[in-house]
This record gives sequence, structure tokens and C-alpha cells, in this order.
Amino acid sequence: MTDDFTPRPEDHFSFGLWTIGWQGVDPFGVATREPMDPAYAVEKLAELGAWGVTFHDDDLVPFGAAETERANRIASFRKALDSTGLVVPMATTNLFTHPVFKDGALTANDRDIRRFALRKVLRNIDLAAELGAQTYVLWGGREGAESPVAMDVRAALDRYAEALNILCAYVREQGYDIRFALEPKPNEPRGDILLPTIGHAIAFIGELEDSDRVGLNPEVGHEQMAGMSVVHGYAQALWHGKLFHLDLNGQNGPRYDQDLRFGNGDVKSAFLLVDLLEHGGYHGPRHFDFKPARTEDESGVWASAAACMRNYLILAAKSRAFRADDEVAAALADSRVPELSVPTLAAGESIADLRAEELDIAEAASRGAHAEKLDQLALEYLFGTR
Repeated sequence: MTDDFTPRPEDHFSFGLWTIGWQGVDPFGVATREPMDPAYAVEKLAELGAWGVTFHDDDLVPFGAAETERANRIASFRKALDSTGLVVPMATTNLFTHPVFKDGALTANDRDIRRFALRKVLRNIDLAAELGAQTYVLWGGREGAESPVAMDVRAALDRYAEALNILCAYVREQGYDIRFALEPKPNEPRGDILLPTIGHAIAFIGELEDSDRVGLNPEVGHEQMAGMSVVHGYAQALWHGKLFHLDLNGQNGPRYDQDLRFGNGDVKSAFLLVDLLEHGGYHGPRHFDFKPARTEDESGVWASAAACMRNYLILAAKSRAFRADDEVAAALADSRVPELSVPTLAAGESIADLRAEELDIAEAASRGAHAEKLDQLALEYLFGTR
């Protein structure tokens, strides 16, 4: 199918190896699909029109693999990248699967485990730099606790900050063009995870020695798991200049992490998020972190990956049409949305000028926001009736 919703490399769509390579394992069932070779995954993503591929270290090289196997797997992966033209915009480290990390990695109570986790990250940063990655994501899925008695949260945050300071110093010393992006998540697999929301992570970043080098990689489902507005969260990350990378997927409310294909789940939020990304100044990858349904065979894996990109392009087209509609522009003006961009205190105005002014309280209180009409127009674009 060739139309305006066919993905192309210039759309900057990327996928993690762990997404299309997910074997369908869940807490109650074993794998329903065979393992996928990373080089094969690269070739198939290129056929679909993707631009980039990302990976955890263990996605590419199994944990504990011999040096020869590691070298062979990296060579095969690099050959596939070269032949297809796909890039590696981001990489990350698996600090959550192996039992050694069951009680944390960078914030484990055990000092020797923390030191091992740092070595694991450092080694993969070297590989990420070799492959051209400019963002390094840190998801602290095991950095937390089920029992608050078993963790000194203040000490854990000290160790978390120490780890980021070490990693930032390392990439600076090596001359790598790499920034770090923290990925907030409220819960699952731990009962309570450190830095659970965008707001927590932004506050933490402000305490780091090289805070300019550290930003965010928020995920749609993670914010919605916490009952947050994903659009407001991403907008605040943009406002802080901290939206370094992002994960797109689908979610149905504050339940377990569903990782549905993008566009599935809360469709209105997906539409408004695409509108924000396309018009709010974000210029990074459109990265999908989803899991093809456990019920699917390999053909379903590629169908869902293609759908992630197609759904984004459909919503982007709807956003452009929405923004170009004269009736929408009038509704925005009626809702006084543009007025919010006008400074409350004008240039040259004094506090005395402000205090001398009077407001007709009765008139101001009687004003309608006219948001219902504006919201309905957005829905009608989403529904396809305009």
C-alpha cells in the first residue's frame, strides 16, 4: 500500500529489538514465538520503512556470552545496518532480567552488584558510541522496593546520582556525543520504582553534576499507569528542554504495563500527543516501545510494527488538518488560548501599575471558556467526520 501514511526513513521511526523480538512471555505463560536474530530484525524493519533500531546489550549479545560470540553477533548486526542504511539512535542496558539484579542494580543494597551494574553499562556505552548512538536510556525497572523498610530511599538516590555522575564523566572524558535519558515508571516489576514520574525525574536531574547531559525518555503507558496526563507530561519535559527521546505505545488506563501498539488504547491522548510532538518543537526519533500481542505469529509482529508507524502518520495528518482549519482557529480565539502566550505583566509595567488596575469581577465571572466546541472539533477530526 502506497499513500500518505506509508512510512519513510525521513519520518525518523525507530524500534527496539526487544519490541519486535518479544517472544510473548508473561507471568503466566512461556514464549509463544521463537527468538529473532537481530540482523534479520534490522532487515525486516528496513523493509517496513523504519529509520532506526535500538537495543539493550542483552538483546544483541546474550548475557554471559563468550567474547567470540559477542564479536560475531556485533559484526552480523553491523553488516545488516550497513546494508539497509538503518541507524542506531539510542541504546540502553538490561539491568533488570538477570537474577543478580532482583533487588536493584545501580541502587542495589549490595555494593558489589552496584559496581557490576556500572561495568555493564560502561561496556555497552562503548558499543553504543561505536554504532553512532547519541542517546543512552536508563530505565530503572529494578531500582525500587516492595517493602519500604528494606530500602533507605535517601541513600538509594545518593547512589543513583553517583552512578549518573560517573557515567556522565565517562562519556565526557571519552569524547562521546552521547546524552543520557532517564525513563520514569511508577511500578511493575517492582512495587515502587524510584523516579516514578516525569516530575520526579526532572527534580532528580537538577541535583546532578552534569545536569545538562541528562534528560528524559518518557513512555506513554508509564505516565498513564500513574494516572497522569501523558500530553501534559511530555509538554513539561519539552518546556524544560529535557525531552531527549521518547517511547510511544498504547495503554488502557492505570493497569499493568500493556505496551499496546501505538494508537491502540487511549486514542484521544495519542492524537493530542502527536499534535504536541509535531507542533511543539520536538525533533528527535519517534521511537516505538510496544509488544506485539502474545497471540500473534511472526506475520502479526510485522503487521503491528507497521501499524505503529501508520497510526502515527494518520494522526499527524489529522493534526495538520486540525491546525489549518479556520473554524478551529476561531474556536481557539474564542477560548482565548492565544492570550495565554501574552505575558501577564507587560514589558515596562510596574507592580504599581498592576495594583492600580481594576477588574469587572461580575463580567469576568460570567465569561464562558468555550472549550466544549473546541474539544468537539478535535474529536470530529479524530473521528474522521471533518
